[in-house]
Amino acid sequence: EVQLVESGGGLVQAGGSLRLSCVASGLTLDDYAIGWFRQAPGKEHEGVSCISSPDGSTYYADSVKGRFTISSDNAKNTVYLQMNSLKPEDTAVYYCAAGIQSIVVVTPSPQWRTYDYWGQGTQVTVSS
Repeated sequence: EVQLVESGGGLVQAGGSLRLSCVASGLTLDDYAIGWFRQAPGKEHEGVSCISSPDGSTYYADSVKGRFTISSDNAKNTVYLQMNSLKPEDTAVYYCAAGIQSIVVVTPSPQWRTYDYWGQGTQVTVSS
């Protein structure tokens, strides 16, 4: 059974940083693309970033380029999202998701409808 568990959310001031973690079980990261998504109240899921094997390619939404960095430690089955220079508009529940690499769509940003497995989410709140 596939399970994804996010952690690392919290409350930070604008300009601060957080690192989110996504620990996967029931799958090996080498076989999947892992995406980070976020959802603010009343809004649809927004694709934030994605990392894909075998080449380790990464993708970012325009709104986070230069501020967020996605990385993975396949030996630990863990994907990270380092978030720097946080803004109030980054406030949302953040989810990680896994999808088959040949199926997921990552342009113009990761598309949530193309991912299959989802974590429970972790809240990120950025104050002014």
